[in-house]
Amino acid sequence: MIALIQRVLSARVDVDNQTVGAIGPGLLALVAIQPEDGEAQARRMLERLLGYRVFSDDAGKMNRSLTDTGGGLLLVSQFTLAADTRSGMRPSFTSAASPEHGRHWFERLVTLAKSAHPAVEIGRFGAHMQVHLINDGPVTFWLDAQ
Repeated sequence: MIALIQRVLSARVDVDNQTVGAIGPGLLALVAIQPEDGEAQARRMLERLLGYRVFSDDAGKMNRSLTDTGGGLLLVSQFTLAADTRSGMRPSFTSAASPEHGRHWFERLVTLAKSAHPAVEIGRFGAHMQVHLINDGPVTFWLDAQ
């Protein structure tokens, strides 16, 4: 499971000109599911999303996590993060999960997140989405939960 996380002042996801998920300050997580992902990867990714220290403390150092700040978490499924781009000029998606497997484990991650954190929003799996964000920093990290 892969997540590209961005510390944001705000973020929202629109589908067909309707907002389906929005947060204020917090993390936007673009999430890709891989074929071998399962319960262990979903739990590890949630642990990293909630515990990764990307927010500043009083001294200006990144020592606070999403759990510490109580900020929002916007989860957006994005299978293209799992693309193999090592050769050629066109990505290969053989390293991404099938839509059924991807949906199952993305939804499991959402369920785990909603049970552990008070402010979780989501995009719409498989939809053509417009993601709007104001990146804070910018601060962006690639997380892997193997």
